[in-house]
Amino acid sequence: MMMYTWGEANWTGLGLSTQTRDDDINLEDNYFHQPDSKNRIIEIACGSGVITFVKENGNGVMWTKSEKREPLLLRNEKILIVDCGSTRIVLVSETGQIFECNYREQAEVAHTRLLSSLSDRKIIQIACGNHHSLALSRDGQLFTWGQNTNGQLGLGKGEPSKPSPQPLKSLLGIPLAQIAAGGDHSFAVSVSGAVYAWGRNHAGQLGLGNTTDRFRPTLVKSLQLKKTVFISCGDEHTAILTKDGLVYTFGAGSFGQLGHNSTRNEVRPRLVAELWGEKVSQVACGSHHTVAYISSTNKVYSFGCGEQGQLGTGQNINQEVPVPLTLSAADENTLTVDKIVAGGNQTFVLISQIEELEPSADMFPSSTGKRISSINDNLLDKWISECESEWNNINKEITKIFSSPSCLNGSFLEQSNDKHFKTTTESAGVDLSLVRLAFEKLAKNTKVLMQVESVVLNKLLPSLSGAPAGVEALRIYLIIPELFRVLKTQQSIKEVASSLAEAILRLQPSSIQILESLWSKLPIVFFRLVVTIYHFVSSRYLHGARKGSPANVDKLHNSLRVLQILYKVNSNAGNRIQENKFYIDEIGLCVQSIQQMHSLNLKLLKKQESLMTLLLSLTVYPCIFDFAAKCFALQCDSLMTLFTAALTHPFGENNLLVNRRNLLHDTLQYLRDNSYNHLSPLKVTFVDENGVDHGGLSQEFFSVITRELHTLEPGVFKLFEDSRLVWFIPKEHKNSDMFFLIGVLCGMALYNHCVADFHFPLALFKKLLEEKPTLEDLKELSPLEARSLQAVLDEDEDSVDSLDLDFTVQGHELVLNGKYILVTKYNRIQYVEAYVDFVFNKSVKKQFDGFMKGFRKGCPSKMWNIFLPVELMAVLNGNTKYEWEELEKNAKYKGYEPTDKNIRNFWKLFHELDEEQKKHFLAFLTASDRVPVGGMASLSITIMNGEREDPDKYYPVANTCYWLLCLPNYSSADILKEKFLHAITFYEGFGDY
Repeated sequence: MMMYTWGEANWTGLGLSTQTRDDDINLEDNYFHQPDSKNRIIEIACGSGVITFVKENGNGVMWTKSEKREPLLLRNEKILIVDCGSTRIVLVSETGQIFECNYREQAEVAHTRLLSSLSDRKIIQIACGNHHSLALSRDGQLFTWGQNTNGQLGLGKGEPSKPSPQPLKSLLGIPLAQIAAGGDHSFAVSVSGAVYAWGRNHAGQLGLGNTTDRFRPTLVKSLQLKKTVFISCGDEHTAILTKDGLVYTFGAGSFGQLGHNSTRNEVRPRLVAELWGEKVSQVACGSHHTVAYISSTNKVYSFGCGEQGQLGTGQNINQEVPVPLTLSAADENTLTVDKIVAGGNQTFVLISQIEELEPSADMFPSSTGKRISSINDNLLDKWISECESEWNNINKEITKIFSSPSCLNGSFLEQSNDKHFKTTTESAGVDLSLVRLAFEKLAKNTKVLMQVESVVLNKLLPSLSGAPAGVEALRIYLIIPELFRVLKTQQSIKEVASSLAEAILRLQPSSIQILESLWSKLPIVFFRLVVTIYHFVSSRYLHGARKGSPANVDKLHNSLRVLQILYKVNSNAGNRIQENKFYIDEIGLCVQSIQQMHSLNLKLLKKQESLMTLLLSLTVYPCIFDFAAKCFALQCDSLMTLFTAALTHPFGENNLLVNRRNLLHDTLQYLRDNSYNHLSPLKVTFVDENGVDHGGLSQEFFSVITRELHTLEPGVFKLFEDSRLVWFIPKEHKNSDMFFLIGVLCGMALYNHCVADFHFPLALFKKLLEEKPTLEDLKELSPLEARSLQAVLDEDEDSVDSLDLDFTVQGHELVLNGKYILVTKYNRIQYVEAYVDFVFNKSVKKQFDGFMKGFRKGCPSKMWNIFLPVELMAVLNGNTKYEWEELEKNAKYKGYEPTDKNIRNFWKLFHELDEEQKKHFLAFLTASDRVPVGGMASLSITIMNGEREDPDKYYPVANTCYWLLCLPNYSSADILKEKFLHAITFYEGFGDY
């Protein structure tokens, strides 16, 4: 092996002999031949005024600027790694122990001291700045210590300097590949190329686009997806090497050390153009100079400060662009550069025989023994080998790796086409197929699997940070669910899932958002597993709660919170998993239990109250409720609201007296008087009509009032002829409270469980639930208008410009200066979105705001928020799916038998009616021609024999409150038909109740 060196120290000063040739020795020929012995130099570190060497025998030598030369020795240990700053040297032994010595101290021999706080860690990398140090352990933990005047320790603003190593918790979970330190700044690179910087930034040496110091590790966003594999730092500048061999530099450039043919500082990473086109293999920074090596041409380049000969050009001048160096020994075909080292004002180049060359540990730590632990097939085979004598070591390895999120996050990388280097908020860079195979292999040894489960449960998951530094730290949340597939018991699954849920819910909102994005992009087989697990665990905990076990209520809620997040992810991704897969059967059983408890037994009443409280507490997770359960929850909440109202407002009533001839006027006047108690149930009385409102009269009132509203002058709604739906008229109404009052009516209908079809489109219910209407909603409301917009989107790109459209609609500008902006192939999506937004939002903002305010007053129960828009629409508008056979199938009888002649005549007549006549009968019987929630199957009518003395004289009578038809026992089918058709034709006001 040979070494070249240039700079302030020459071979004589270093105490090494030179090999000379016939010509005069100059800086570029200043090389030294190392004999093939155990004393050859294998490690070099250069600091400010100090150089250290480590020999193959594990001993070291230190040289200082004052030409003081001293041995570096460790008692009973061999030195493996060395680095140095302005005052201290840091050493790592073969066993991973870390030592430090202060070479500024006045002593004959530099004394090293063990950093005992790290004695239980195996250190694999170190980096020294001027007055601070970094150390990376095998289990992926980064430690920092020393001065912290500019935040170079990364511990946070205001933290003092630290004499002993401190864990840098903010990078917990990031699988680090390399660490680096400059004068007063620090860097860390992940295995997937993410670069984190912190410390002094006065010259832009952190590459963050400004000159503000950073006190915690900060992601260098401009280096994302660049595939960074190595970083070297000078005093005030930084060099980045990518896997593709590109070099970026930034920071101070006053000596030309950035290589951009300039002495200007750069605050963002900038490509060194002079090296572009060649694949750079290595890069190293001295205090104010930079060195690069290209293996394909066996050339070394240097640039920056050359005042002390550190560039090796033979001249003591600065260079602002990379200059190739002539290395006479390296020109021989059998020799090649092994490693370049720079630091302070010195440069070293190590040259080896080609057959002797080994991969440089300093160059690519991720490909050598200097990388953090990770899982691979060989390690798994060793673990499951069932070699009992090795169990203690295996146990330690399992504990070390599975307690470290960094180690796990650095395993199972997507290596194909360097996909893991493309890690983003949409792609985690982890191969979950490899994860699945790994856990399947672990499961072959029960003892190993049990140890993995124990470590994950008791060490790994409780240690996860709520504020991970980047996407790579979130890989663990994708990896651990694969463990569930091989766990042996339901109890194990519940415990690990609960602990994982706690970790997920500790995450900050920004991290949750990234995790949601990662989940949304998972292959369906892996996403379905996560959903299945939390559905199962939630169901088990809910079963226990329903049976009266309160022990796991917190775990139940945590599991359901995660399931609700997964439901949101699934919805936003287009429902890749059917919504009913989120429903939990235990909810339906809970509803059944409440409905079946009619006993006056105090114990049963308390249980019913407890179940109802449990059910309502779970409505914050609406994804687990099917439609029927949501409707029941709405009824329960309304009852509890009414009960509360009765206690707090015992004399408040909500009695509406209206005249059918002035129904709309009387109603609006009643609402404007505001003398009613909106918490109390609505009771409707029609002037000059008998009847007590048990629900039927209220239902009839809403059926009529929804029609009456469309007769208002001036109008409040615009009717779209092609859909027969209505929407708010954009212009203001003369009565400023009109939309508020309509909202109150709509809310009152919902609160009192009445169907009221206002003919609103789905968009209204989306807006009530704070969902954004889309072009699909405009297709429902105004199909013709929507088709025109769709045509703009579908038009050939070259034809869009010829449509002569601008960003206006009906004279209103969709965006600022919209009349001057033409629709083109580039902005047509923006145009359509702005158009839809104008129709549903901007043009009717005041009208909808008034409606929404009124709706919330009319329906004081907030339980309607648990519905999906389409469900809320069905609850308020009623169902239009008429299954008339179900009506006869579910009918009950009083004073009749199903086989009686009058009943057989009735059903024969009913089935002969046309569709509109059947709807009239439904309205006659229930006060609405809409099917109630639950469909026809939930509509159980009762047909009663009135037992009149002369039945042929009487018409059928309906009790709309109880869906009761009083049907006289007619003497013939013809009389039945005459009386029945008359009753259903003139049904409004026809009933006695």
